[in-house]
Amino acid sequence: MTLDDLNAFCRSLPATTHVVQWGQSDVWKVGGKVFVVAGTQPDGHLSFSVKVTPMTFEILRDHPDCRPAPYLASRGMSWIQYYTGHQMSDDELRGLIADSHRLVADGLSKKKQKELGL
Repeated sequence: MTLDDLNAFCRSLPATTHVVQWGQSDVWKVGGKVFVVAGTQPDGHLSFSVKVTPMTFEILRDHPDCRPAPYLASRGMSWIQYYTGHQMSDDELRGLIADSHRLVADGLSKKKQKELGL
């Protein structure tokens, strides 16, 4: 998966917005809340952080392609960073992104969810 692929997939999810912030990171939000922070490493490899369930966090923290997301996980949040790309398929990556979108959208107020058509 490339950064362009990630951005196209995020764009296809309901009620998303995109901004570039935090040192040129592509930041995707639903209802004003972040669900993906993405960019490329100096070697050009895709890297992104997503919100996950506590159980998924425990599983992926030891996966060779992932690590606890810098800054976010250190603050007690369940966020994982995909950063090496040797074993996970594009379908698995899209699943992580879609799950993050759902987790963040589910955390919005019912009123906000209704406004966004979620």
